[in-house]
Amino acid sequence: MDEVHRFNTSRQDALLPAVEQGIIIFIGATTENPFHHVNGALLSRSTLFQLQPLTHEHSLIAMRRALSDKERGLGYMSIEAEEGALEHLSKMAGGDIRRALNALELAALTTPPDQEGKVRITLAVAEESIRRPTIKADESTQYDVLSAFHKSLRGSSDAALFWFMYAVEKLGMDPMTFLRRLIVMCSEDIGLANPQAMVQAVTAMDAYHKIGWPESKYVIAQAILFAVESPKSNAIPLALSKVTEAMERLRSAEVPLHLRDTHYQGAEQLGHKGYLYPHDYPGHYVEQQYLPGPIKHERFYIATGQGTEDKIRQNQEKRRSSNSKRNE
Repeated sequence: MDEVHRFNTSRQDALLPAVEQGIIIFIGATTENPFHHVNGALLSRSTLFQLQPLTHEHSLIAMRRALSDKERGLGYMSIEAEEGALEHLSKMAGGDIRRALNALELAALTTPPDQEGKVRITLAVAEESIRRPTIKADESTQYDVLSAFHKSLRGSSDAALFWFMYAVEKLGMDPMTFLRRLIVMCSEDIGLANPQAMVQAVTAMDAYHKIGWPESKYVIAQAILFAVESPKSNAIPLALSKVTEAMERLRSAEVPLHLRDTHYQGAEQLGHKGYLYPHDYPGHYVEQQYLPGPIKHERFYIATGQGTEDKIRQNQEKRRSSNSKRNE
């Protein structure tokens, strides 16, 4: 079954009983990522073989065979093809042997023979016989490029710029897709280590909306470079993960009495009192219970020693130290 990804979920499901009972031997082919486009149930009952793309060297081999094959190729003609012409056809074909052979045939059939009766395929003839290759831009490729962009933001300014420009200029992807990922990355991978990264990213998004493409690419590139070169911290996603785990463990949370709403008469009679206003204390901070009782000693956000976050870490340690002394 060629192009199996074109079958929708219900059609793929219809194959399962026959595959399980051995009534059919299922062989599916797809140019898409099977984990995105083939049902998990069908995929789990199959053996996956990943075929790698052909290279331009393979196209060269195929074209040389075609030039020498008198029965199935162009060997019946008197053709002299420059090596540079064949190289150009193979590279422009991008590993697609069919395109390379079609271009070679077009060059041979549209080039008049010289006085000696020989068809000479030059580089100029080859350039006229094949158009610029179309870039593969299916859904799987776009996900892969976006993933490469995000991962490059963590470690390579050059790669991050390349994948961004390649996606927008070559694949025709929307710059907003990358701006959204950049903004998320500024919290997920940088966070409070450099809060200005978020400012740069949001400003770049605003510039894109106001001045459009391609003028805004300079502003977006600036935001990308600022993010890559910033100190990194993943303290925020780690803290959120710990909060989620605590919520699952706690199931329901009772708000401590001193944190409850007191704007109505009778609140004190219900025990809603005892809140300590931090601005009334030195350093505008006072230790008191903020979390629900069962997890009141939990620590979710742990600042790293990266960039601005190092100052937050020092402040956290200072607070804990002063609190320990008061308890003593």
